[in-house]
Amino acid sequence: MILFSSEIEFDLRNKIKMNKLIINAVDEKIFLMIITNSNIYNITYENTKINYEKLTIIINDFLLSKNLKISDIGVIYINKGPGSFAGIRNSMSIVKAFNIAKKIDYYCYNLDDFKDEHDLTYKNIPNLCKKYKIKKNLINPIYIS
Repeated sequence: MILFSSEIEFDLRNKIKMNKLIINAVDEKIFLMIITNSNIYNITYENTKINYEKLTIIINDFLLSKNLKISDIGVIYINKGPGSFAGIRNSMSIVKAFNIAKKIDYYCYNLDDFKDEHDLTYKNIPNLCKKYKIKKNLINPIYIS
């Protein structure tokens, strides 16, 4: 089988796009996880008003620390609540902007969507979204009153 350089570049870009980003900004800490083909990275930040305003910068810095950029992400998984109104609103706005600007698909999950699961960890969120048929590119937040 002979591949031309443009075909190899296309294959490499598609492999890079398999990277996943998980965002949870609804709890006491902002949690971010990157799942690549070979590694899983995560980081937490204090969930403060200042960090809400810097969430795009925090995400970008985290990606850069792993030699990635937002265009290397193929899909984003975002916790839609229940939780902090500001955390939900800001993180969903950012993810929607990534979708519009970079055509990155996203899934909005709620941990209650997976209530029957025994091994509920962040690294399993992509598989659980597939298993429970969470709809792609649908925003339906759950706020705490």
